[in-house]
Amino acid sequence: MFKRADHHLAWIHIGFLLAVTLVPFSTALLGAFIGFRVALVTYWLVILLLGLVLLASWRYAVHADLIKDEVPDQIRRAVQRRILLAQTLYACAAALCLIGTGWSIAFIFLLQLNYALAPRLRWLADL
Repeated sequence: MFKRADHHLAWIHIGFLLAVTLVPFSTALLGAFIGFRVALVTYWLVILLLGLVLLASWRYAVHADLIKDEVPDQIRRAVQRRILLAQTLYACAAALCLIGTGWSIAFIFLLQLNYALAPRLRWLADL
C-alpha cells in the first residue's frame, strides 16, 4: 500500500525488525516457564511492542503521505482499526492470566490461529 518510503519510515521498520528479534526469546521463556505469569506477561509485552511499532509505522506513513493515492480512506482507517483491535484482544488474553495461564495461552493461540487463517477463509476475514 506504500507508494514510497523515506528514511524515517525505514527507521521505524528497522525498529519493528528489532522487536521481531525479541520474539524467540519471549517464546522460549514462555515455553520453559509456561505456568508463570511473568513469562506470559513478557511474551505479551513483546506482542504489544510489535503492535505499537506497526501502528506507529502506519500512522507515520499516512501522515507523511506515503500511502498510495488509490487506497481509500476506509481502508486506511480499517488498517489502523485492525491493529488496535488485535492489541486489545491480546491485552484481554494477557489479562486472562489472572484466572490461569492456561486460559491466557489458549486465547492467544486462538487469536494467532484466527489471524493466520482469516485471510484464507472468507467467513473469518470479516471478523
